[in-house]
Amino acid sequence: MSSSPPTKGLVPEFGPLRGVRVIDSGRFVAGPWAATYLGEFGAEVIHVEGPPFEPPYADPTRTLRPLLPGDAAGNGISESWVQYSRNKLSVGLDVRRPEGKEVFLDLLRHADIWIESSRPGTYDRLGLGDDTAWGANPRLTIVHVSGHGQTGEPMRITAPSYDLTAQAYSGYLSLQGNPDPEPPMRAGTALNDTVTGLASATAGLMGYVHAQRTGRGQSVDVAQYEMFFVLLENLALDYFMRGVVRARYGSAHQRLHPYDVHRARDGWVVVAAPTQESWSRLKELIGFADPAFDDRDYRLAHREPVDRAIAAFCRPRTRAELELLGQEHDVAISRVFDISDIARDPHYRAREMFLEWTDPVAGRVKGAGVAPKFSTTPGGVWRGAPWLGQDNESVFVDLLGYSRERVAELRRSGVIGEDPPQGPPGRSDPFFVKEHL
Repeated sequence: MSSSPPTKGLVPEFGPLRGVRVIDSGRFVAGPWAATYLGEFGAEVIHVEGPPFEPPYADPTRTLRPLLPGDAAGNGISESWVQYSRNKLSVGLDVRRPEGKEVFLDLLRHADIWIESSRPGTYDRLGLGDDTAWGANPRLTIVHVSGHGQTGEPMRITAPSYDLTAQAYSGYLSLQGNPDPEPPMRAGTALNDTVTGLASATAGLMGYVHAQRTGRGQSVDVAQYEMFFVLLENLALDYFMRGVVRARYGSAHQRLHPYDVHRARDGWVVVAAPTQESWSRLKELIGFADPAFDDRDYRLAHREPVDRAIAAFCRPRTRAELELLGQEHDVAISRVFDISDIARDPHYRAREMFLEWTDPVAGRVKGAGVAPKFSTTPGGVWRGAPWLGQDNESVFVDLLGYSRERVAELRRSGVIGEDPPQGPPGRSDPFFVKEHL
């Protein structure tokens, strides 16, 4: 729990993280997504955003394309912001100013976890380094999210990093796509950013548990590239123990077969039979009789006959027919789902993986739900992504105990700020109604 008595009313009480307070001063996906994830399970998350308190904002996620129409004045809001910043409180605060630093330290005094994602050394230069933060709150867990980490080779530490550069530096990109001379193929979403966000959220909770046991906080150094590197299975062991430099292998798997993408009559499916038992079921389904291929190593070395038989089986059938046959014969066959498939899938709906909520700028929206599912303390969405400074009054007055006169003076001097939408959302009807999803 936070180091000060909890304040009622800022956030509804729900989820397994109720009572945990997080200060989020991150920007551009990885750090903010970590805080959002905690907020979806009940943590009270306060997003601190510096000036300019108007477009272009300090956090570029607010205006990342594509945009939803936004307010009545036509000011759009990023779809990424709407999805990745829900369940947060927002304050506009200039921590470069002496008064702003004091306000920020007051926020840390009331917090359990602080997540930031600036370039290493930024907060030290601002006079808000780890020791200063712990001087305000010795129990604080500080999560530093960066491209290359807080320590190591100086030129690498200070180098700019984005999702794509982390995919490249981690080794992940070297494994994606068809073999040379085709180029590597990046992940279709900001996968490194979101994986780093999940790792940062987990690390923050680990630090929080340690602080609860010991009374002392610590800092956590989360490097984007490292989170992908440690997820690359036995890539390092392959190299150090056997001298193998693994390369791109297309849609197939280098060590498992059958394990590939195949064309159906109306699109694409995947067929996976990596174990001996699953291969036995698949070969019966497709009518493949040659017993030599029951040997795993032989099957790996002679892929073409099996691939040809699977292709011939899949090509005349629809994706739905192939899935049904797979279910009937206990064979792993799945359509390659795009979002239109997902939106109509009954299992996604049964699992409540689509949610509708009201965004304060975009109005009524529909997007991805919350996972994983807790049996007694489920997560959820209680509010949309806040406009800049939406919660200045409640955070500074109700949480920090500042007088309204002091808040007004901080606003007049430019230490705090806000940018409310101009009137109600410009579109009252949900954008998804036309599709009847």
